[in-house]
Amino acid sequence: MTTRHVRLDTGRLAVRVHESAFVLDELCGFAARNNRNRGFLFLSKVLGKHWPARPSQMRRIHRHLAAQLAPAEGPRVFIAMAETATGLGQGVFEAALELEPHTPGLFVHSTRYRVEERRFLEFLEPHCHAPDQYLYLPLRPDHLETFGQARELVLIDDEISTGTTLCNLVEAYRAFNPAIERVQFVCITDFSGADSAARFSDRLGLPVSCLAALHADFDFEPCPPPSAEPPPAAVGDNRREPGQIADGLGRFGIDRPLAVPTEALFHATRDLAPGAPILILGTGEFMHAAFRVGLELEECGFAVSIQSTTRSPILVGADVQRRLIFGDNYGEGIANYLYNVDPADYARILVCHETPRSGLEDLIDALNPNGISGSNCTTYHYPDAPG
Repeated sequence: MTTRHVRLDTGRLAVRVHESAFVLDELCGFAARNNRNRGFLFLSKVLGKHWPARPSQMRRIHRHLAAQLAPAEGPRVFIAMAETATGLGQGVFEAALELEPHTPGLFVHSTRYRVEERRFLEFLEPHCHAPDQYLYLPLRPDHLETFGQARELVLIDDEISTGTTLCNLVEAYRAFNPAIERVQFVCITDFSGADSAARFSDRLGLPVSCLAALHADFDFEPCPPPSAEPPPAAVGDNRREPGQIADGLGRFGIDRPLAVPTEALFHATRDLAPGAPILILGTGEFMHAAFRVGLELEECGFAVSIQSTTRSPILVGADVQRRLIFGDNYGEGIANYLYNVDPADYARILVCHETPRSGLEDLIDALNPNGISGSNCTTYHYPDAPG
Protein backbone atom coordinates (compact mmCIF):
# COMPACT_ATOMS: atom_id res chain seq x y z
CA MET A 1 0.00 0.00 0.00
CA THR A 2 1.28 3.45 -0.98
CA THR A 3 0.54 6.38 1.35
CA ARG A 4 0.78 10.04 0.40
CA HIS A 5 0.50 12.98 2.80
CA VAL A 6 -0.38 16.34 1.27
CA ARG A 7 -0.48 19.71 3.01
CA LEU A 8 -2.97 22.14 1.50
CA ASP A 9 -3.95 25.65 2.50
CA THR A 10 -7.29 24.25 3.61
CA GLY A 11 -6.02 21.23 5.57
CA ARG A 12 -4.06 17.99 5.50
CA LEU A 13 -4.91 15.16 3.13
CA ALA A 14 -3.71 11.57 3.55
CA VAL A 15 -4.20 9.18 0.59
CA ARG A 16 -3.67 5.41 0.79
CA VAL A 17 -3.52 3.54 -2.53
CA HIS A 18 -4.73 -0.07 -2.34
CA GLU A 19 -4.79 -1.08 -5.99
CA SER A 20 -3.88 0.74 -9.19
CA ALA A 21 -3.14 0.05 -12.83
CA PHE A 22 -1.17 3.31 -12.97
CA VAL A 23 1.19 5.22 -10.70
CA LEU A 24 -0.69 7.71 -8.50
CA ASP A 25 1.35 10.66 -9.78
CA GLU A 26 0.43 9.75 -13.37
CA LEU A 27 -3.28 9.98 -12.57
CA CYS A 28 -3.71 12.89 -10.21
CA GLY A 29 -2.31 15.68 -8.11
CA PHE A 30 -3.94 17.63 -5.30
CA ALA A 31 -5.31 21.11 -4.76
CA ALA A 32 -7.37 23.21 -2.36
CA ARG A 33 -10.95 24.07 -3.26
CA ASN A 34 -12.42 27.44 -2.46
CA ASN A 35 -15.48 25.60 -1.15
CA ARG A 36 -16.79 25.43 2.42
CA ASN A 37 -18.34 22.00 1.82
CA ARG A 38 -15.12 20.31 0.68
CA GLY A 39 -11.69 21.90 1.01
CA PHE A 40 -9.68 19.59 -1.24
CA LEU A 41 -9.62 18.42 -4.84
CA PHE A 42 -8.17 15.35 -6.49
CA LEU A 43 -6.69 17.08 -9.52
CA SER A 44 -6.78 14.64 -12.41
CA LYS A 45 -3.83 14.71 -14.81
CA VAL A 46 -5.53 12.55 -17.47
CA LEU A 47 -8.92 14.26 -17.64
CA GLY A 48 -8.07 17.37 -19.66
CA LYS A 49 -9.81 19.71 -17.22
CA HIS A 50 -7.54 21.33 -14.62
CA TRP A 51 -4.23 19.98 -15.94
CA PRO A 52 -2.97 19.79 -19.55
CA ALA A 53 -3.20 16.20 -20.83
CA ARG A 54 -2.09 14.48 -24.02
CA PRO A 55 -4.98 13.15 -26.14
CA SER A 56 -3.34 9.72 -26.47
CA GLN A 57 -2.96 9.58 -22.69
CA MET A 58 -6.65 10.39 -22.27
CA ARG A 59 -7.65 7.75 -24.83
CA ARG A 60 -5.56 5.18 -22.94
CA ILE A 61 -7.64 5.87 -19.82
CA HIS A 62 -10.92 5.73 -21.77
CA ARG A 63 -10.02 2.34 -23.19
CA HIS A 64 -8.73 0.99 -19.88
CA LEU A 65 -12.01 1.86 -18.15
CA ALA A 66 -14.21 0.61 -21.00
CA ALA A 67 -12.36 -2.72 -20.99
CA GLN A 68 -13.41 -3.28 -17.36
CA LEU A 69 -17.14 -3.04 -18.12
CA ALA A 70 -19.11 -6.25 -17.78
CA PRO A 71 -20.34 -7.52 -21.14
CA ALA A 72 -23.55 -5.81 -22.16
CA GLU A 73 -26.76 -7.79 -21.69
CA GLY A 74 -28.88 -5.44 -23.77
CA PRO A 75 -29.26 -1.72 -24.34
CA ARG A 76 -27.38 0.41 -21.83
CA VAL A 77 -27.27 4.09 -21.00
CA PHE A 78 -23.99 5.87 -20.25
CA ILE A 79 -24.35 9.01 -18.12
CA ALA A 80 -21.46 11.38 -17.34
CA MET A 81 -21.36 14.00 -14.61
CA ALA A 82 -21.15 17.69 -15.38
CA GLU A 83 -19.08 19.56 -15.64
CA THR A 84 -15.83 17.80 -14.98
CA ALA A 85 -16.52 14.35 -16.42
CA THR A 86 -18.52 15.19 -19.55
CA GLY A 87 -15.53 14.51 -21.81
CA LEU A 88 -14.36 11.46 -19.87
CA GLY A 89 -17.82 9.92 -20.04
CA GLN A 90 -18.17 10.39 -23.77
CA GLY A 91 -14.66 9.00 -24.27
CA VAL A 92 -15.52 5.86 -22.26
CA PHE A 93 -18.78 5.51 -24.21
CA GLU A 94 -16.93 5.69 -27.52
CA ALA A 95 -14.30 3.20 -26.31
CA ALA A 96 -17.11 0.84 -25.27
CA LEU A 97 -18.61 1.16 -28.75
CA GLU A 98 -15.27 0.06 -30.19
CA LEU A 99 -15.37 -3.09 -28.02
CA GLU A 100 -19.05 -3.91 -28.59
CA PRO A 101 -20.10 -2.09 -31.77
CA HIS A 102 -23.38 -3.97 -32.14
CA THR A 103 -24.70 -3.36 -28.62
CA PRO A 104 -27.31 -0.57 -28.54
CA GLY A 105 -26.16 2.25 -26.32
CA LEU A 106 -26.82 5.88 -25.56
CA PHE A 107 -24.67 8.61 -24.04
CA VAL A 108 -26.06 11.54 -22.05
CA HIS A 109 -24.33 13.92 -19.68
CA SER A 110 -25.83 15.99 -16.91
CA THR A 111 -25.70 19.78 -17.04
CA ARG A 112 -26.03 22.91 -14.95
CA TYR A 113 -28.19 24.64 -17.59
CA ARG A 114 -31.97 24.94 -17.50
CA VAL A 115 -33.34 24.79 -21.02
CA GLU A 116 -36.89 26.03 -21.32
CA GLU A 117 -39.55 23.53 -22.41
CA ARG A 118 -37.21 20.54 -22.13
CA ARG A 119 -38.02 17.64 -19.80
CA PHE A 120 -35.38 16.66 -17.26
CA LEU A 121 -34.57 14.63 -14.16
CA GLU A 122 -33.15 16.61 -11.26
CA PHE A 123 -30.65 15.49 -8.60
CA LEU A 124 -28.11 17.00 -6.21
CA GLU A 125 -24.32 16.95 -5.98
CA PRO A 126 -24.28 17.98 -2.29
CA HIS A 127 -20.58 18.80 -1.79
CA CYS A 128 -20.26 20.86 -4.97
CA HIS A 129 -20.10 24.63 -5.38
CA ALA A 130 -22.97 24.25 -7.89
CA PRO A 131 -25.06 21.42 -6.41
CA ASP A 132 -28.10 21.40 -8.72
CA GLN A 133 -27.75 19.01 -11.66
CA TYR A 134 -30.16 18.32 -14.51
CA LEU A 135 -30.35 15.27 -16.75
CA TYR A 136 -32.42 15.92 -19.85
CA LEU A 137 -34.57 13.32 -21.54
CA PRO A 138 -33.28 12.58 -25.05
CA LEU A 139 -34.87 14.52 -27.90
CA ARG A 140 -35.00 11.83 -30.59
CA PRO A 141 -37.80 9.26 -30.14
CA ASP A 142 -35.45 6.28 -30.65
CA HIS A 143 -32.99 7.70 -28.10
CA LEU A 144 -35.81 8.29 -25.64
CA GLU A 145 -36.93 4.70 -26.10
CA THR A 146 -33.45 3.43 -25.27
CA PHE A 147 -33.25 5.79 -22.30
CA GLY A 148 -36.57 4.53 -20.95
CA GLN A 149 -36.08 0.82 -21.58
CA ALA A 150 -32.39 0.20 -20.83
CA ARG A 151 -31.63 -2.50 -18.29
CA GLU A 152 -28.18 -1.19 -17.40
CA LEU A 153 -26.74 2.16 -16.32
CA VAL A 154 -23.07 3.07 -16.66
CA LEU A 155 -22.35 6.22 -14.62
CA ILE A 156 -19.03 7.99 -15.18
CA ASP A 157 -17.27 10.55 -13.01
CA ASP A 158 -13.64 11.55 -12.66
CA GLU A 159 -13.52 10.37 -9.04
CA ILE A 160 -15.79 8.78 -6.46
CA SER A 161 -15.48 9.60 -2.78
CA THR A 162 -18.79 9.11 -0.95
CA GLY A 163 -20.77 8.02 -4.03
CA THR A 164 -23.73 10.11 -2.84
CA THR A 165 -24.13 12.03 -6.10
CA LEU A 166 -24.13 8.90 -8.25
CA CYS A 167 -26.66 7.22 -5.97
CA ASN A 168 -28.83 10.34 -6.14
CA LEU A 169 -28.71 10.14 -9.93
CA VAL A 170 -29.63 6.44 -9.99
CA GLU A 171 -32.63 7.13 -7.76
CA ALA A 172 -33.77 9.97 -10.01
CA TYR A 173 -33.37 7.79 -13.11
CA ARG A 174 -35.28 4.86 -11.59
CA ALA A 175 -38.28 7.09 -11.15
CA PHE A 176 -38.35 7.29 -14.96
CA ASN A 177 -37.20 3.73 -15.70
CA PRO A 178 -37.98 1.41 -12.76
CA ALA A 179 -37.00 -1.66 -14.80
CA ILE A 180 -33.24 -0.96 -14.54
CA GLU A 181 -31.42 -4.14 -13.43
CA ARG A 182 -27.72 -3.32 -13.06
CA VAL A 183 -25.48 -0.31 -12.41
CA GLN A 184 -21.77 0.17 -13.06
CA PHE A 185 -19.95 3.15 -11.50
CA VAL A 186 -16.87 4.09 -13.53
CA CYS A 187 -14.18 6.59 -12.54
CA ILE A 188 -10.48 7.29 -12.82
CA THR A 189 -9.83 7.34 -9.07
CA ASP A 190 -12.11 5.56 -6.59
CA PHE A 191 -11.81 6.68 -2.96
CA SER A 192 -15.10 5.15 -1.80
CA GLY A 193 -13.62 2.17 0.09
CA ALA A 194 -13.27 -1.57 -0.42
CA ASP A 195 -16.88 -2.33 0.57
CA SER A 196 -18.42 0.53 -1.41
CA ALA A 197 -20.04 -1.63 -4.10
CA ALA A 198 -21.88 -3.60 -1.42
CA ARG A 199 -22.93 -0.40 0.36
CA PHE A 200 -24.19 1.19 -2.85
CA SER A 201 -26.03 -2.02 -3.75
CA ASP A 202 -27.75 -2.07 -0.35
CA ARG A 203 -28.80 1.57 -0.68
CA LEU A 204 -30.16 1.21 -4.21
CA GLY A 205 -31.48 -2.35 -4.07
CA LEU A 206 -29.60 -3.07 -7.30
CA PRO A 207 -26.31 -4.84 -8.08
CA VAL A 208 -23.61 -2.13 -8.31
CA SER A 209 -20.00 -2.54 -9.39
CA CYS A 210 -17.24 0.08 -9.02
CA LEU A 211 -14.64 0.22 -11.81
CA ALA A 212 -11.59 2.47 -11.68
CA ALA A 213 -7.97 2.91 -12.71
CA LEU A 214 -7.04 3.41 -9.04
CA HIS A 215 -8.68 2.32 -5.77
CA ALA A 216 -7.71 4.17 -2.59
CA ASP A 217 -9.06 5.83 0.53
CA PHE A 218 -8.29 9.15 2.19
CA ASP A 219 -8.59 11.25 5.32
CA PHE A 220 -8.86 15.03 5.35
CA GLU A 221 -8.19 17.20 8.39
CA PRO A 222 -9.51 20.71 7.61
CA CYS A 223 -7.98 23.92 8.86
CA PRO A 224 -8.84 27.58 8.24
CA PRO A 225 -7.17 28.81 5.03
CA PRO A 226 -4.55 31.57 5.52
CA SER A 227 -6.61 34.01 3.42
CA ALA A 228 -10.37 34.18 3.76
CA GLU A 229 -11.06 34.61 0.04
CA PRO A 230 -14.86 34.45 -0.20
CA PRO A 231 -16.12 31.67 -2.49
CA PRO A 232 -17.33 33.24 -5.73
CA ALA A 233 -20.71 32.46 -7.23
CA ALA A 234 -20.57 29.32 -9.36
CA VAL A 235 -24.07 29.61 -10.84
CA GLY A 236 -25.50 32.68 -12.47
CA ASP A 237 -28.28 33.03 -15.00
CA ASN A 238 -28.28 29.41 -16.14
CA ARG A 239 -31.56 29.60 -18.09
CA ARG A 240 -31.34 28.87 -21.81
CA GLU A 241 -33.79 28.85 -24.67
CA PRO A 242 -33.84 25.85 -27.03
CA GLY A 243 -31.09 26.30 -29.61
CA GLN A 244 -28.79 28.40 -27.42
CA ILE A 245 -26.67 25.35 -26.57
CA ALA A 246 -25.99 22.39 -28.83
CA ASP A 247 -28.66 19.70 -29.09
CA GLY A 248 -26.55 16.91 -30.56
CA LEU A 249 -23.42 16.82 -28.42
CA GLY A 250 -24.33 14.89 -25.27
CA ARG A 251 -26.87 16.76 -23.16
CA PHE A 252 -29.81 15.45 -25.16
CA GLY A 253 -28.54 12.02 -26.21
CA ILE A 254 -26.04 10.72 -28.76
CA ASP A 255 -25.59 7.11 -29.93
CA ARG A 256 -22.41 7.31 -32.02
CA PRO A 257 -18.88 8.75 -31.87
CA LEU A 258 -18.60 12.49 -32.26
CA ALA A 259 -17.64 13.51 -35.79
CA VAL A 260 -14.84 16.04 -36.21
CA PRO A 261 -14.41 17.71 -39.64
CA THR A 262 -10.70 17.45 -40.37
CA GLU A 263 -10.61 20.15 -43.07
CA ALA A 264 -11.20 22.92 -40.54
CA LEU A 265 -8.41 21.57 -38.34
CA PHE A 266 -5.87 21.50 -41.12
CA HIS A 267 -6.81 25.06 -42.03
CA ALA A 268 -6.23 26.18 -38.42
CA THR A 269 -2.77 24.57 -38.23
CA ARG A 270 -1.40 24.59 -41.78
CA ASP A 271 1.16 27.30 -41.00
CA LEU A 272 2.68 25.40 -38.03
CA ALA A 273 5.87 23.37 -38.16
CA PRO A 274 5.72 19.61 -37.43
CA GLY A 275 5.89 18.97 -33.70
CA ALA A 276 4.68 22.47 -32.77
CA PRO A 277 3.06 22.67 -29.32
CA ILE A 278 -0.71 23.20 -29.53
CA LEU A 279 -3.28 23.64 -26.78
CA ILE A 280 -6.83 22.54 -27.62
CA LEU A 281 -9.11 24.24 -25.14
CA GLY A 282 -12.65 23.12 -24.36
CA THR A 283 -15.15 25.45 -22.72
CA GLY A 284 -17.10 24.44 -19.62
CA GLU A 285 -19.19 21.31 -20.22
CA PHE A 286 -18.16 21.32 -23.88
CA MET A 287 -15.08 19.15 -23.46
CA HIS A 288 -15.20 16.10 -25.70
CA ALA A 289 -14.88 17.92 -29.00
CA ALA A 290 -11.55 19.34 -27.79
CA PHE A 291 -10.31 15.79 -27.12
CA ARG A 292 -11.38 14.55 -30.54
CA VAL A 293 -9.83 17.57 -32.26
CA GLY A 294 -6.63 17.09 -30.26
CA LEU A 295 -6.46 13.40 -31.11
CA GLU A 296 -6.64 14.20 -34.82
CA LEU A 297 -3.87 16.80 -34.54
CA GLU A 298 -1.67 14.60 -32.37
CA GLU A 299 -1.86 11.91 -35.03
CA CYS A 300 -0.68 14.55 -37.52
CA GLY A 301 2.53 14.97 -35.49
CA PHE A 302 1.81 18.01 -33.33
CA ALA A 303 2.63 18.15 -29.59
CA VAL A 304 -0.95 18.51 -28.37
CA SER A 305 -2.31 19.27 -24.91
CA ILE A 306 -5.99 19.18 -23.98
CA GLN A 307 -7.65 21.27 -21.33
CA SER A 308 -10.92 23.03 -20.54
CA THR A 309 -12.17 26.14 -18.84
CA THR A 310 -14.20 25.58 -15.68
CA ARG A 311 -16.51 27.26 -13.21
CA SER A 312 -14.72 25.52 -10.29
CA PRO A 313 -12.95 27.96 -7.93
CA ILE A 314 -9.61 26.42 -6.92
CA LEU A 315 -6.99 28.13 -4.77
CA VAL A 316 -3.52 28.68 -6.18
CA GLY A 317 -1.05 26.37 -4.43
CA ALA A 318 -0.04 22.70 -4.34
CA ASP A 319 -0.62 21.37 -7.90
CA VAL A 320 -2.29 24.57 -9.11
CA GLN A 321 0.47 27.05 -9.85
CA ARG A 322 -1.25 29.34 -12.35
CA ARG A 323 -4.82 30.64 -12.65
CA LEU A 324 -6.50 32.75 -15.31
CA ILE A 325 -9.87 34.34 -14.48
CA PHE A 326 -12.33 35.63 -17.08
CA GLY A 327 -16.05 35.97 -17.76
CA ASP A 328 -17.93 32.85 -18.81
CA ASN A 329 -18.87 32.40 -22.45
CA TYR A 330 -22.39 31.07 -21.71
CA GLY A 331 -23.73 34.41 -20.53
CA GLU A 332 -24.28 33.39 -16.90
CA GLY A 333 -22.41 36.41 -15.60
CA ILE A 334 -20.03 34.38 -13.41
CA ALA A 335 -16.27 33.92 -13.30
CA ASN A 336 -14.65 31.08 -15.20
CA TYR A 337 -11.11 29.78 -14.72
CA LEU A 338 -8.23 28.11 -16.50
CA TYR A 339 -5.53 26.42 -14.42
CA ASN A 340 -1.88 25.53 -15.02
CA VAL A 341 -1.73 27.12 -18.47
CA ASP A 342 0.88 29.60 -19.65
CA PRO A 343 -0.25 30.78 -23.11
CA ALA A 344 3.37 31.52 -24.02
CA ASP A 345 4.11 27.77 -23.98
CA TYR A 346 2.08 27.15 -27.14
CA ALA A 347 2.52 27.99 -30.81
CA ARG A 348 -1.26 27.85 -31.24
CA ILE A 349 -4.25 27.77 -28.88
CA LEU A 350 -7.44 26.49 -30.46
CA VAL A 351 -10.59 27.24 -28.43
CA CYS A 352 -13.42 24.77 -29.09
CA HIS A 353 -16.83 26.23 -28.32
CA GLU A 354 -20.54 25.57 -28.79
CA THR A 355 -21.58 29.13 -27.90
CA PRO A 356 -21.28 32.07 -30.33
CA ARG A 357 -17.79 33.51 -30.68
CA SER A 358 -19.04 36.86 -29.42
CA GLY A 359 -19.01 35.45 -25.87
CA LEU A 360 -15.32 34.47 -26.00
CA GLU A 361 -13.68 37.90 -25.95
CA ASP A 362 -12.85 37.83 -22.25
CA LEU A 363 -11.28 34.38 -22.53
CA ILE A 364 -9.29 35.35 -25.63
CA ASP A 365 -8.02 38.48 -23.88
CA ALA A 366 -6.89 36.33 -20.94
CA LEU A 367 -5.02 34.05 -23.34
CA ASN A 368 -3.37 37.06 -24.97
CA PRO A 369 -2.69 39.36 -22.00
CA ASN A 370 -0.19 41.56 -23.83
CA GLY A 371 -2.60 42.33 -26.67
CA ILE A 372 -0.04 41.23 -29.25
CA SER A 373 -1.17 41.67 -32.83
CA GLY A 374 -1.47 38.32 -34.57
CA SER A 375 -2.22 36.37 -31.40
CA ASN A 376 -1.63 32.62 -31.45
CA CYS A 377 -5.22 32.07 -30.24
CA THR A 378 -7.92 31.02 -32.67
CA THR A 379 -11.37 29.45 -32.32
CA TYR A 380 -13.16 26.37 -33.60
CA HIS A 381 -16.95 26.47 -33.52
CA TYR A 382 -18.40 22.98 -33.67
CA PRO A 383 -20.52 22.74 -36.83
CA ASP A 384 -23.62 21.25 -35.18
CA ALA A 385 -23.65 23.86 -32.42
CA PRO A 386 -25.85 26.97 -32.56
CA GLY A 387 -24.24 29.91 -34.33
